[in-house]
Amino acid sequence: MNTPITTKHLNSDTMLLLPELLLLSSGPVRDYGVVVADGLFREVGPASKLIADNPTLSPVHLEHHLLMPGFVDTHHHLTQSFGKSMVCGEPSEIFRRLWVPLEQHLDEESVYIASKLAALESLRGGFTTVCDAGTRASVDVATVAAATQDAGLRCVLGYICNDVAPDGSLIEYGTVIRAAERHLGRWSAGSLVHPSLAVSIPETASDVVLRDTSRLAYEAGAVFQVHLNEHLASVERSIERCGLRPLEYMDSVGALGPQTLAAHATLLTPYELRRLEETDSAVSYNPVASAWKGNAVAPALHFADRMIRFGIGTDGTRSDAFRLLDIAELAQRLAFGLQTGDSSCGGGWTWLHHATQGGAEAAGLGTVTGEIAVGKSADFLVLDWSVPEMQPSWDPTWELVRYANRDQIMAVVVAGKLRLWEGWPVDWDARAFIKEAQEVAHRVMAKAPVRRLHPTATEHQVLRQRRKLDTPTPVG
Repeated sequence: MNTPITTKHLNSDTMLLLPELLLLSSGPVRDYGVVVADGLFREVGPASKLIADNPTLSPVHLEHHLLMPGFVDTHHHLTQSFGKSMVCGEPSEIFRRLWVPLEQHLDEESVYIASKLAALESLRGGFTTVCDAGTRASVDVATVAAATQDAGLRCVLGYICNDVAPDGSLIEYGTVIRAAERHLGRWSAGSLVHPSLAVSIPETASDVVLRDTSRLAYEAGAVFQVHLNEHLASVERSIERCGLRPLEYMDSVGALGPQTLAAHATLLTPYELRRLEETDSAVSYNPVASAWKGNAVAPALHFADRMIRFGIGTDGTRSDAFRLLDIAELAQRLAFGLQTGDSSCGGGWTWLHHATQGGAEAAGLGTVTGEIAVGKSADFLVLDWSVPEMQPSWDPTWELVRYANRDQIMAVVVAGKLRLWEGWPVDWDARAFIKEAQEVAHRVMAKAPVRRLHPTATEHQVLRQRRKLDTPTPVG
């Protein structure tokens, strides 16, 4: 008779874990295990060898379970969680009507709560790391850092370095650079917070600030985040402003490079693809954002073929890693595969890789997390593999992309510490927190001058019924 696993099996400083399946970078394997100690994977290998080499450790047999690396969300907006469902049905460039007004009305308390709410959703969805692109709230980003650390989520934390004010005036160069330097030095190497610099879109920074903040990130070993070539409107604004497309403009001022993490990059010319490859810039492929409010789908299969580094991001839409995997493959199939008869569209493993190890590399954390490997942080998920969706199992990699569900996640572990068990935190009251978050969100949204162009679903249904009733009866 199998002994059910409980929180006590995953709540030790040192653990010998023996799952039924272990997902390595080369694929899933059986009869393997891991030793976790001091927050790291200390040993990875055949179960029999680990047991023999560690006689003082009691093996934890995770029968009927898969142990896999936690997912990496390479593009998020943590302080936008209060308004995420308001984007449904909205056209592109909603940031002008929703995100800017919302974030400008956040104070320290609401920034913390919005960020922690987003962090909780990310952990529940299987993400152990997120890249936050920076907030427009006039609050110290250390508040965002505190929220993610309290939730137990690893965070690449962006600090926005825009120096072009909304009225077109320039913020003093030294002020921007000094703030960027301070941000890069605020967190220690062992922290769950990894500082990053960001510019919202190229047109919100002068040439010199765009170039120099990108270089600062490079010198610090951090990533430089920027939204690039996301919508037709943004491409056309850039051409009107400087005669170059956004990515071309970034390239012209020397802001591309291995430190660059370009969010979206959906509208790319062959030349721009080549420049991403030649500069070793990375991309966050955000397929849900494309489906919900985009003009195009990023050519992720071309990224893979050209060895352009990329991860997969949510853009704060919904933090469900398995649904993200599914649409990452589906979007490529619909946008590109159907026209060419490509029935594989990445072979399944492509999306799993770029949502874990590849995502970590794009986010500048390739030496820290993203895979089950000796020396990497013990950021992992334990999945129930006995559910009907996964049986019979013939190809676990494809099954994770097409069939796995968030409700299979039994445990979420970050830096060797159990953070969630069966979807809920083990060391803080998330249900009481959610109640508080609802109250704060309603208070903030009541005063923020957000503007939707599309009615709610219920209002849309009523309008549609009215149109039907008002339609004139055809004559004759």
